[in-house]
Amino acid sequence: MANTKEIQNRISSIQDTMKITRAMYMMSSMKLRKAKQKLEDTLPFFESTQRAIAETMAHFPDIRSIYFDNRIKDEQETVKKKGYIVMTGDKGMAGAYNHNAIKEASALIDDPKSEDYTMFVVGEVGRAFFIGQGYHVDENFRFSANNPSIHRARVITEYIIDLYLKEELDEVYIIYTKMLNSIAEETNVERILPFKPHKSMQEEFEMKLAGVKKREDEAHHIETLNSYEEEAMETGDDWYEFYPSPRRVLERLVYNFVTGFTYGALVECSASEENARMLAMQSATDNAEAILHELSIEYNRVRQAAITQEITEVIGGAKALKKKKEKKKQQAR
Repeated sequence: MANTKEIQNRISSIQDTMKITRAMYMMSSMKLRKAKQKLEDTLPFFESTQRAIAETMAHFPDIRSIYFDNRIKDEQETVKKKGYIVMTGDKGMAGAYNHNAIKEASALIDDPKSEDYTMFVVGEVGRAFFIGQGYHVDENFRFSANNPSIHRARVITEYIIDLYLKEELDEVYIIYTKMLNSIAEETNVERILPFKPHKSMQEEFEMKLAGVKKREDEAHHIETLNSYEEEAMETGDDWYEFYPSPRRVLERLVYNFVTGFTYGALVECSASEENARMLAMQSATDNAEAILHELSIEYNRVRQAAITQEITEVIGGAKALKKKKEKKKQQAR
């Protein structure tokens, strides 16, 4: 059994650790609020860009573009060169946040059906893991996961689209973590390039829009969606006038869409990481409090045993001294 000094040292160490976990919890809480606000500010831009692309393709369904993988050359390709943008954190102590993203990316790449690939890793945790495991990671792609900004999203977009236009990549996927609520997160895999056919894109967009509007005001959404469909049927292809050309407009929309999606994913990951870190720090603090409670009981038990032993020794010494005195008295008589 440990002595009181050792237990006191353990208690002091755990109390110092609790100060760190509580401070990290407070910092993550503030960062989470900022990330949520950024995410709310991003949604309108992302939705409007997605709608513009869907409407453009609805009016020009026969347009063939590298961004839609519907060219004859694209249809004849048998092996697709895939790019995976994997978003992780720059540091640990965030529960299973980094592990889940790494696990999802590893499962996609380690699949026997996996084709030629290149990984573009955001965050030092994922970069260190994949490089250490020998995966094909783009060494020139170095971006931090902290404090996401629209500038960083634009730089990432330009880098990825440049490789895509050079046909060094045929498909681009983004792997990121989405926060469902304060206690649940999920890792998503989305293909951002090339786009899906215009019909499926428009249907998917309307489904997403329906979900958002339903949470806000279901009746208002139905009325808006019906009026949108009626206007589309009445106006037809005269709805918009494109300048300088639909293809140039589409190219600009593609940059905006990929930038918006990338920025949204960065913000989602930032919010998810801080939320996961809050939960981890709260759990660590609770466990530390439980350990302190047990150590306090053990300390009191050891201390009480030490006091009892001292009392017993004092009493035993007193009895021995008394017996010695009585023995001397008897000998004197």
